[in-house]
Amino acid sequence: MRVLITGAKGQLGRGLVASAPAEADVEAVDIDECDLTDADAIGDLVTTIEPDIVINAAAYTAVDKAESDEETARAINSGAVKAIVDAHDGKLVHVSTDFVFDGRSSRAYQPDDTRAPISAYGRTKAEGEDHLRESDILVRTAWVYTAGGTNFVRTMLRLMRDKPALNVVSDQIGAPTWAPGLAATIWGLLDKDASGTFHHSDAGTASWYDFAVAIQEEALALGLLDAAIPITPITTADYPTPAARPAFSLLDSSKTRALLQDGHTHWRVNLRQMLREEKTLG
Repeated sequence: MRVLITGAKGQLGRGLVASAPAEADVEAVDIDECDLTDADAIGDLVTTIEPDIVINAAAYTAVDKAESDEETARAINSGAVKAIVDAHDGKLVHVSTDFVFDGRSSRAYQPDDTRAPISAYGRTKAEGEDHLRESDILVRTAWVYTAGGTNFVRTMLRLMRDKPALNVVSDQIGAPTWAPGLAATIWGLLDKDASGTFHHSDAGTASWYDFAVAIQEEALALGLLDAAIPITPITTADYPTPAARPAFSLLDSSKTRALLQDGHTHWRVNLRQMLREEKTLG
């Protein structure tokens, strides 16, 4: 089974490469090997490698920057997906986001719920989803983090060391996602020869404030921080950003868990594991 992974140096990409099954002959590429704004380059790459499966873990994820650079975001989040589909007859696994929803739901979003993005990033990711075929796999996720990556957890650790206090938004609700767990789900869906739309995030619910408080508590217990600092909950209105964020973006992963029969690990358990790995990195 020959597998092409795009976005190989990103948080999910690294997890996919590290956890690839023995039978997978993996070709992993990132932006330095292929310009994902260049449809011809993507087509040439796919034609040259001739993969049985493509896992597209690449994305333009600079949510705020996308508001002023939607053209580039669209080229990567939508155009690259179309280029892969045009060049590849086999299965595509495409990773998308909670940002395709407007955040007005009163329950966790189901895979077939109506999309209504409220940002350039969300719009371009929704457009990318529309290029998929019935035989492909779409996996939506949210709040991804991993040891050694660029993410909320590591940003909080840095700020907790450098600042006397923090203010963190408390009225945006979702669930964190540990990248190795997401990678395991993707390989599991491929093993089941699945197709269609699936959701994956860790079990439980949190605000960004809840997440920050847990990060500090767990980091203190592991000796990653020397002392606690005050963390104050604030509203989204108190922290304006160029891009609107969904106020509620919890994803219902029950369909995924039922298919894979793999249980559902709570986000705080995975956070603890990530911080152990972070401590090992030094």
